[in-house]
Amino acid sequence: MPVGHTGGVDIPVGLGTGAILVVAYLLGTLPSAQLVAGRRGVDPTTEGSGNPGATNVYRTAGRGAGVAVFLADAGKGVIATALGLAFCGRALGLACWAAATLGHVLPATRRFRGGKGVATGGGGAVVLFPIIGSAIVVLFALVARLSGKASLGSVTICIALPVSVAATGRGWPDFLVASGICLLVLVRHRANIARLVSGQEQGWGR
Repeated sequence: MPVGHTGGVDIPVGLGTGAILVVAYLLGTLPSAQLVAGRRGVDPTTEGSGNPGATNVYRTAGRGAGVAVFLADAGKGVIATALGLAFCGRALGLACWAAATLGHVLPATRRFRGGKGVATGGGGAVVLFPIIGSAIVVLFALVARLSGKASLGSVTICIALPVSVAATGRGWPDFLVASGICLLVLVRHRANIARLVSGQEQGWGR
């Protein structure tokens, strides 16, 4: 079995990559929303929409808390993806991107009841596709700001990201992982999508 050399210890590559994936998933499970909102006496899993994400924290605990959660959740994606890239190249970077997003959405540490994955997925996208990732962050901000609905911004970038990755010819692995992550985020937004269609979706400040 191939081995890697770290700190004077030979580590089997398969074991090392598996460990990195586990770390990426566990990073995704970190309860940013509960930690930040909890300091203000708010439990985002029982107040507002009940979703432990930046938008619900923004509504229930204030703008500063919402921004802090967004940055923390995006940071989880950035760190996990960068770790995979540094350890074993782009393939593991893509896998860690998916693992961190999955950890955020389906955390085993919290009975698989997590957030919707927008910020964590977006953070990983910026690492793997700097230009496209930065563009979708701007696109999200514009759509959310103009419409007053963060969910519409999320749906928009979930369509734009895989299309943009395909248009740049990055290759099938990049496209498939980006599409899978965006599909997961869209599934988590199915109730929001239904309310958007019916005109009943609330703005992010309400």
